[in-house]
Amino acid sequence: MLEPLRRWLAVLALALSGFAWAAEIEIVNPQLAAGEEGWVLSADFAFDLNQRLEEAVNRGVVLHFVVEFELTRPRWYWLDEKIASQTRTYRLSYHALTRQYRLSTGALHQSYDSLSEALRVVSRLRNWVVVEKGSDARTGEPYAAALRMRLDLQQLPRPFQIAALGNRDWNLASDWKAWTATLPAEAR
Repeated sequence: MLEPLRRWLAVLALALSGFAWAAEIEIVNPQLAAGEEGWVLSADFAFDLNQRLEEAVNRGVVLHFVVEFELTRPRWYWLDEKIASQTRTYRLSYHALTRQYRLSTGALHQSYDSLSEALRVVSRLRNWVVVEKGSDARTGEPYAAALRMRLDLQQLPRPFQIAALGNRDWNLASDWKAWTATLPAEAR
């Protein structure tokens, strides 16, 4: 009688601990706007690095923040049509020799004197082309847009990946922020 109760309590504790690991990144004010190359996305991310992540960066561990965007057209007769799916990765590192934080995305690199300056740049996404001109997207139609940001644990060094398993300090992510977007007319 006591053993099934213990199992049930263990399952309940695991389920409740999952709720405690809720999103720690908040997505604020995502917007699609017309740009010269297509439609661009702007959004803000509200988050802070906890003590363990800050310490890891300061000791030379590179953190990879991944921003994912999806745009779909809802259809009543079939699965939703995926119009666009984009990913952008920010690579945050610390160089002890120069005492600067380096933020990289693609081939672009920028150095900052403090961690807070580098995180400010990561938290402000501006003018990211997510739908190219000439795509199947049409202005005036409603689309389902979704955006999220997460710390990519798969790109950590292997010992840190193992340490991150089940450790709340390493779990930094947002939930998918979904909204209905109507694409504005293209800029001419």
